Amino acid sequence: MLAGAAFALMLASTPALASDNSSSDQQKTAPLYPNATRQAPKLDLTDKKEADSLNKGLDAAQANNKDLAQQLLQPLADNSKSKYAQAMALQGLARVHALNNDLPGAIDLLKRSLDNGVMPNDAYFQLQYELAKFYLANQQFQQCIDTIEKWRADGKSDSAESHAVEGEAYYHMQKYPESIDAIKQAQSMTNKPDPRWTQLLIVDYNESGQKDKAAALASQQVSAEPTDATSFHNALSLDIQLQKYDDAIKLMEEGKSKGLLTTENDYVTMTKLYMNKAQDPSTSDPGPDSDKAVQTLEEGMTKGVVKPSADNYVLLGDANMIGGNGDAAAAAYKKAIPLATDGEPAYKAGLALVTQNQFSAAKPLLQQAISKGVKHKGRAYMALAQANVGLKDKAAAAQAVLEAEKDPETAAQAKKWLKDANIGS
Repeated sequence: MLAGAAFALMLASTPALASDNSSSDQQKTAPLYPNATRQAPKLDLTDKKEADSLNKGLDAAQANNKDLAQQLLQPLADNSKSKYAQAMALQGLARVHALNNDLPGAIDLLKRSLDNGVMPNDAYFQLQYELAKFYLANQQFQQCIDTIEKWRADGKSDSAESHAVEGEAYYHMQKYPESIDAIKQAQSMTNKPDPRWTQLLIVDYNESGQKDKAAALASQQVSAEPTDATSFHNALSLDIQLQKYDDAIKLMEEGKSKGLLTTENDYVTMTKLYMNKAQDPSTSDPGPDSDKAVQTLEEGMTKGVVKPSADNYVLLGDANMIGGNGDAAAAAYKKAIPLATDGEPAYKAGLALVTQNQFSAAKPLLQQAISKGVKHKGRAYMALAQANVGLKDKAAAAQAVLEAEKDPETAAQAKKWLKDANIGS
């Protein structure tokens, strides 16, 4: 998964508040929507006491003082004879609902505020735009797009961010070409595009099958923002998807030097990349990359970033096995045994010890593995047979192979062993 999949292009989780423009001084401010098609209504707030309550309530909402805002604004929304006071109070209460993580409630109040109609154009269109972003946050993607388009048409206004918001809505609707167009439009409208827009564009390209474009853009973003963790992880994910493992390793080594490896997944991924390189057929000596894999995982464990889990100890054992270090592999697998729910670590530990000709130590581990349950039972019995052969216990070895013969995966191998040993028909 690309790291930029959750974009949250909304600049805030709560609506920005439109100011109370009822005073004559504020009305003299240059309008934000001078060409709007909407005819600005005449404001009807004349009661100074209500005006004071409205301003204090809006200030409280803007300061996230939910209780005071509710106390001051609810009576105005419910009882004021001024439609302007009602509308402005409703948008303040919408912020209170948003602060309480009630997006549907906030959306309802914003819609009521807009439907009221009695507010200056600047406030009206500001709230209409906020409503679009709330639809996005509430996963009402088509409503978000429709509201943005209406905001542009009626307010005769546009902005780079509005196209980015549309781009995210289209992305969630899996309309990737439309999302790409919207994000490109957003980027073209500003000298300083939000880096999150590029992240969204990377994912759009990736999801629409244009992986090379996604990778190239991700690489550009890493160059532009070398210490940004999201850009780093996006580029890494795409390198891995495109099987550019050498590039992925180089990127991780650079990221590590910049302090970008901070999670368990980071260390596990880097470990697996080294293991993958060590096992590449073109690699003449798996030892160096296997050692790097071991060192990476052990470093993560030492730092406390990588948990001492069964999976991680098994991974450490596998990394050692690739490099031919059977004793270290067995030691790692043994640490996984008490943490595991099945016999896989015990099987791997026993097999590692068999490769080191430590048959006495291997046999009980393999027996434990079979008893606890393994994915490949026939393989475990064949390993047990090998341990018994090493212990010169031919009868026990034959018994183990007869058990392996019952597993379709190892039946042919077991039959051949028994035939060579002149056992059975």
